[in-house]
Amino acid sequence: MKRIAVIGVVLENPPESQDEFNSIVSDYSGIIKGRMGLPFSEHNIGVISLVVIADMDKINSFTGKLGKMPDVSVKTVVSKREII
Repeated sequence: MKRIAVIGVVLENPPESQDEFNSIVSDYSGIIKGRMGLPFSEHNIGVISLVVIADMDKINSFTGKLGKMPDVSVKTVVSKREII
């Protein structure tokens, strides 16, 4: 069963991490329904919000890959209700 989730990502050093981040996001583009990014150039930080619909294995795989990146923090909120 699928769930809706919001994945919050903070890139602590975007110039160093954005290429790998975008590559991982591209690999999971089929589950991404929305993306919003806010650059904070003066602080060398980027904040990105992703809305996804997928089963929990896919969501966990995606966030696990993002979370293993250096200088990247990830938090996920998942809906309680399953989607058919």
